[in-house]
Amino acid sequence: MRALFRRKITWAALTVVAVAGAFALWAFQPWRLFTSSTIDEALPVAATAPPGTAQTSSTSSAPAAPAGPRQLASGSFVAQEHATSGQAAVLELRDGQRVLRLTGLSSSDGPDLHVWLTDAAAGGDWFKYDDGRQVKLGSLKATHGNQNYVIPPGTSLDGLRSVVIWCDRFNVAFGSAPLQL
Repeated sequence: MRALFRRKITWAALTVVAVAGAFALWAFQPWRLFTSSTIDEALPVAATAPPGTAQTSSTSSAPAAPAGPRQLASGSFVAQEHATSGQAAVLELRDGQRVLRLTGLSSSDGPDLHVWLTDAAAGGDWFKYDDGRQVKLGSLKATHGNQNYVIPPGTSLDGLRSVVIWCDRFNVAFGSAPLQL
């Protein structure tokens, strides 16, 4: 009788350990400590001429419009929960579309990483970014390289002070960059 009881307790304990282990693997995805990905997207350009502008002939003496996007704000990433470096810039294309451009990004991989613009200052406590205003730009495309994120039309940039690489699963910032004019 006593041996049967011990076997039941052993099997119950093994079942609990197996379920907890499976949950830990799902939640923490420890293999991501050893993985990374790289992307190298081109600098964005406007698809069309700005609204309300007329195309002029090449013999016109009018000055040419700037070929590249105009930088509205930029900053360098600082590490928070994970080592993160690189540059972030908010760019306005000739057609008025705005994008966030990350260049030279280097960060750790993790579960459920996203790119946000936030009203919180960069650096410091890594859990503060979901307390205020955020503009969610999408999932992080890669842990390394150059990438672009479209800022939704009509989004006010007033009061947005930083870019953050955010882990939704654990509510922590991997890194952030201040947006300075």
